[in-house]
Amino acid sequence: MITVAILAGSLAERIKFGAFMWFSAAWVVLVYAPVCHWVWGGGWLTGDALDFAGGTVVHINAGAAGLVLAVLLGKRKDYGKGILAPANLSLTLIGAGLVWVGWFGFNGGSALGANGSAAMALVVSQVAAAIGAIAWMVCEYIVRKKASALGGASGAIAGLVGITPAAGFVDVFGALAIGAITAIACFVMIHYGKRRLGIDDSLDAFGLHGVGGIVGAVLTGVFVSSTIYPDAAEVSMATQLWLQIEGVLATIAYSAVMTAIIGLVIKYTIGLRVDAEDEYQGLDLAIHGEKIAD
Repeated sequence: MITVAILAGSLAERIKFGAFMWFSAAWVVLVYAPVCHWVWGGGWLTGDALDFAGGTVVHINAGAAGLVLAVLLGKRKDYGKGILAPANLSLTLIGAGLVWVGWFGFNGGSALGANGSAAMALVVSQVAAAIGAIAWMVCEYIVRKKASALGGASGAIAGLVGITPAAGFVDVFGALAIGAITAIACFVMIHYGKRRLGIDDSLDAFGLHGVGGIVGAVLTGVFVSSTIYPDAAEVSMATQLWLQIEGVLATIAYSAVMTAIIGLVIKYTIGLRVDAEDEYQGLDLAIHGEKIAD
């Protein structure tokens, strides 16, 4: 499940495999399923807080959970003592490209049919990803006087996360705004906020998915178009904006509290973190008996 895969990014190189399996099973039942019901299954947010493809259910939910688990696990050994560059930039870019293309199915498929809503979701997803990549690289250039391929990939993912809750509700102008603003917000969180918080969120699950989901969900209430989504004409922008914020806050609070409870139960029973020797050796080899290359 994609939501569990996202939050797993916060825990890289330090969580026990068995502990993660137990956590995943409990989290899907006790956290993911209830939030999914709230938003899409006739719960108290259904029809009020707009979430076309999973901004709250998937991204905010996973981001908040990943942040809490990262705090419970603690930092990797020597974290913060140097720059942790990608191990293989080529594979990172290939992966980002696969995710970008796959997101069309994620967002377009949420229309549950081959219709105009699906077509618009595809268009705005592409627009948000493209402007997100550009916005991130502009931020990099302003801060470091260099724009990177990794930054472009990160910005594209940020734009896709931001447009996820809005994909079936906004037009191209809204997609441009959401993609750019989300990418900038995620850039600031990852490059400044994470450092100030001192949290080792290994793959920036909260910085990209949590923050991106929050910004995208809130901005859905600002840029929802009555041309694309006729029901929007019945609700004022202020009312819709509050409904979006209400959904965001409820998801963060519930996910964080329940994740903390599940994580603490596992921590004080079978334990969450691998021992220092396994962490030093690397979990691919220590836990699974394999490595990426000879």
